[in-house]
Amino acid sequence: MRMNRLLALALLLAVLAAVFVFAGAGLDVAYVIPKRLQRLSAIVIGGLCVALSSILFQTLVGNRILTPAIMGYEAVYLLWQSLLLLLAGTAGMAVLGTGGGFLVSIALMLGYSWALQRWLLRGDADIFPVLLLGLVLTLVLGTFAQFVQLRISPGEFAVFQGLSHASFNRARPDTLLYAAAGLAAVLVLGRRLLPVLDVMALGRDNARSLGLDHARVLRVGFALIAVLVAVSTSLIGPAGFMGIFIANTAYALAGSSRHRWTLPTGCMVAIGLFVAAQLLVEHVFNYRTTVSILVNLVCGGYFLGLMLRRGSTA
Repeated sequence: MRMNRLLALALLLAVLAAVFVFAGAGLDVAYVIPKRLQRLSAIVIGGLCVALSSILFQTLVGNRILTPAIMGYEAVYLLWQSLLLLLAGTAGMAVLGTGGGFLVSIALMLGYSWALQRWLLRGDADIFPVLLLGLVLTLVLGTFAQFVQLRISPGEFAVFQGLSHASFNRARPDTLLYAAAGLAAVLVLGRRLLPVLDVMALGRDNARSLGLDHARVLRVGFALIAVLVAVSTSLIGPAGFMGIFIANTAYALAGSSRHRWTLPTGCMVAIGLFVAAQLLVEHVFNYRTTVSILVNLVCGGYFLGLMLRRGSTA
């Protein structure tokens, strides 16, 4: 039954992808279709990163209403972009280039994650102080980024606004190559982690009683999450809290909490959501809105409904 659901999702996703690539393209293989395939590649890589990082994060922290955004990775990205525009302007971004800016953004977010884990995740440390500090740092870094934004010119602020929302149009072949390499590395390294994720979902005490090195798995998992978030944020922009919608939808569709089902289901949900949003932007709203607005509208409404439902059943 679950395999049939996965096959149905895969078929629906293939239809959406075909419509996205060929609808209104006039079989223009010289420009239109290659550009759409480039955007589709960004959608696939970004969707995989968002889905995998969200489900893995919820498993490690034992909470289904949290996403990696609470750790402050995206705040580091926005602060870096605002500081770059303040200190070097658009000329500095031109000097770095698309690929250089992409790699620097990834390096900063990974450095931030390493410092956070090095400081707090020592020995058999509890996860909750890490989450609390991540939330505080998100607020502090976000506030500082807003202060920096007040110092830049209106033209540079418009550039920053474009970088602060999820978009698939700024992906370039070199950044897609770097992002694909980062994602492939996570998939290879994370394959060894997959068999123990179901045990981690049982909680810290139960996992330790079953002989699992909980602290080590936690550190490795957070390192993989940092890479996934860094890749997706640098490639398509901040994903915000859309991971809540993606992960919980995956749990519902998979009908199981086992990661062999929830992970592939979540990946297909994320890619389908992005493709559908991009189709609406291009063919319904005629670029009068953005993917970020549509996705945040859907995910924000879902999160509100989820909180109201939990409150009524409490």
